[in-house]
Amino acid sequence: MQTQATKASQFALPELSSDVSELHSMIKNLHKQMDDMADRYECENNLLRERIKYLQQQLYCRKSEKLSLLDDNYSSSFLFGDLSEESKQEEEPLVEEITIPSHKRKKRGRKPLPASLLRVEVVHDVPEEEKRCGCGCEKNRIGEEVSEQLEMQPARFRVVRHIRYKYACKNCEGLEGGKGEKSVTIAPPPIQLIPKSIATPSLLAHILVSKYADSLPFYRQEQQFVRYGFKLSRTNMCNWTQEVSRKCQPIIELLRECLLCGPLIQIDETPFQVLREPDRSFASKSYMWLFRGGPPGKEVVLYRYDPSRSGQVAVDFLGDYRGYVQTDGYPGYNFLDSNPGIVHVGCWTHARRKFLDVVQLSRKGKVKSKGTLGKAGEALRTIGALYAIERDVRNRELRPEEVYRERQEKAKPILDEFEIWIKETSLKVPPKSLLGKALLYTLSQWPRLVRYLEDGIINTDNNWIENSVRPFAVGRKNWLFSDQPVGAAASATMYSIIETAKQNNLEPYHYLCYLFDRLPYAQSKEEFRKLLPQNLTPEILTDHYSKMFRWE
Repeated sequence: MQTQATKASQFALPELSSDVSELHSMIKNLHKQMDDMADRYECENNLLRERIKYLQQQLYCRKSEKLSLLDDNYSSSFLFGDLSEESKQEEEPLVEEITIPSHKRKKRGRKPLPASLLRVEVVHDVPEEEKRCGCGCEKNRIGEEVSEQLEMQPARFRVVRHIRYKYACKNCEGLEGGKGEKSVTIAPPPIQLIPKSIATPSLLAHILVSKYADSLPFYRQEQQFVRYGFKLSRTNMCNWTQEVSRKCQPIIELLRECLLCGPLIQIDETPFQVLREPDRSFASKSYMWLFRGGPPGKEVVLYRYDPSRSGQVAVDFLGDYRGYVQTDGYPGYNFLDSNPGIVHVGCWTHARRKFLDVVQLSRKGKVKSKGTLGKAGEALRTIGALYAIERDVRNRELRPEEVYRERQEKAKPILDEFEIWIKETSLKVPPKSLLGKALLYTLSQWPRLVRYLEDGIINTDNNWIENSVRPFAVGRKNWLFSDQPVGAAASATMYSIIETAKQNNLEPYHYLCYLFDRLPYAQSKEEFRKLLPQNLTPEILTDHYSKMFRWE
């Protein structure tokens, strides 16, 4: 332990020289050190203020990512002077002459109600005395005016009674029958998805769609059923979900095969809490992993629960996959860069989002750092020019090889100059500032970000998989957690089936009714394959649904 004398000696002033020139030199050095310390402290204070304002923005400000957040002063400036025509169109929309034939002009007003709905006609007639004219003649009906209203009937329920006839011989009462012959013969029970359960395919479909498509927890559904006049406990609903998930595993395996057959897979993960996991705290984080891919037009979305965020989850799922894999910048995906059969593609949305944080923060006028808004705004407009090219390509519905040529001709020159600008700007900005972090992130991800130029089937970002995260995130805000890992795995199965059905333009409730009705009869792999959403059409499901509910 240091004594007071030792401590005092550490801060004792050095002996001063009697030479005036040396004293002047010491004073100059002290002033220089103080100026350097002041500059360093000011820089650190600015970084801390920026960080505080950023955290406040994340908590309290809106999360919009629209370019309208840019100041008007920057609306006409670009990073490069020779941007493509598409980027100029993004900034100044062209005025086109449109000829609208008068006989084809659309009528304004509310959209008509679907023609498939049942119509009930209610006739409104005038009183008999008003049907006679003042001249004494009877008026003739010359037409009618029709208006429609939408009427809704609350959920209807009926009980399906399965009556199994039994037969027995009254003559011998089964005593003279052959060996092994039963004295009483009874009709076999119906084949059901969950044997000995009161749940029909339609009820299971309703419960599961309500939770996994409409984010309605089981305890709220339990309250709804009470209002309908009977009780279905949430425990029963949880058990049914787990049993249905187990029966749907052949479908999940086929969906995974289909996903791995596609040229591009997008991966993302989101936090998820499971209370009773073995050897883990109830407050520990687990994760729901998402994989999206498959042949074009037959996309698959698969959810997979895992207690870990380790990249090993993606390694196990991908197996021997060969093709493009698109992710964000999470380090757990770095293994993809060293896999010889996989081309790792980055996401421009994540890079853009970091520059947008700088613009949103600087626009508030809270952080006074000269030039920050302009540099981040220039980066955003350059990325916007790249997206303008993509919108033009999408609107023209070009084939992948044509998309490749468009990107090489228009996007590649912008990216080449953008890379030079990022390298030069990153040397002039504090690396710990928001802008510095955005520049360094983009530079570190650059080989992955420009890889979308290599093939027309690759997207500029992984927004598709993020859109698939959203239904799960909305549901998580309602039901908050899963109690056990088996429930989390069941949720992953049901999200996979419902979201894949939606990706293939199928109504989830109709699809689950069809799947749960036919699944008990499927035995072979080909029979299971016929039940995949990619192999069905809305017309098939509608026809099946109408046959199920001929109640009248």
